[in-house]
Amino acid sequence: MGRLTGKTALITGGASGLGAAIAEVFAAEGAEVIIADLDATQGAAMAASLGGAARFVPLDVSQPASWQAALGGIEQLDVLVNNAGITTLGSIEEVTPEQFRHEFDVDVMGVFLGTQAAIPLMKAHGGSIINMSSLSGVRASANLVAYNAAKAAVTLMTKSCALHFAERGYAIRCNSIHPGAIHTPIIDKVLAQSDDPDALYQSFVDVHPVKRLGRPQEIAAIALYLASDDSAFATGAEFRIDGGASI
Repeated sequence: MGRLTGKTALITGGASGLGAAIAEVFAAEGAEVIIADLDATQGAAMAASLGGAARFVPLDVSQPASWQAALGGIEQLDVLVNNAGITTLGSIEEVTPEQFRHEFDVDVMGVFLGTQAAIPLMKAHGGSIINMSSLSGVRASANLVAYNAAKAAVTLMTKSCALHFAERGYAIRCNSIHPGAIHTPIIDKVLAQSDDPDALYQSFVDVHPVKRLGRPQEIAAIALYLASDDSAFATGAEFRIDGGASI
């Protein structure tokens, strides 16, 4: 316990799913946690459940002004988890331009804006930026054209940022996490888009050699490592937590 004592961490999409699991672990390890989310009701409830270790700020990750407002009262940021994201189900023939653009606004622009906004709050003392990519950022699926494209963009954006920080001597580390299918509310939203949700769910399971979906706490454990000083030599790396699916 106490691996994040004295650190301030902001987690986007922290009201539920992976973000909530990460917030719980960070708070338990001593961090001051800022839960940032579009869902003010659930975000505030999540922060309240963590007691004095957390607070909530409203945030639309796709909007620069929203980032400025969310970070406006923060003097120092040690950890940023760019976790907020959506998943659009559909092939190249099915996804509309509007859906594709919205996927990028949230999953790619959100990471870009968050990382850019965090730099002034980190470069004087260093920090850790953790970008939530996906197995879909390294492995393609015919029915995830928008999501594949967005998460692949996050993967290489992470590496570009890591190189920039190292070359400038900022002591900011930037890494990406690549979960397989994790049973969170976002999975339920994807299933709701399908004509045969049972078959789709089984297809998610079958991708993983371990024959199950992942648990949010298993991803939170990797986020904790990357947020802590234990990962001081890790930057620009892909952490694949996918039950062997990328083997």
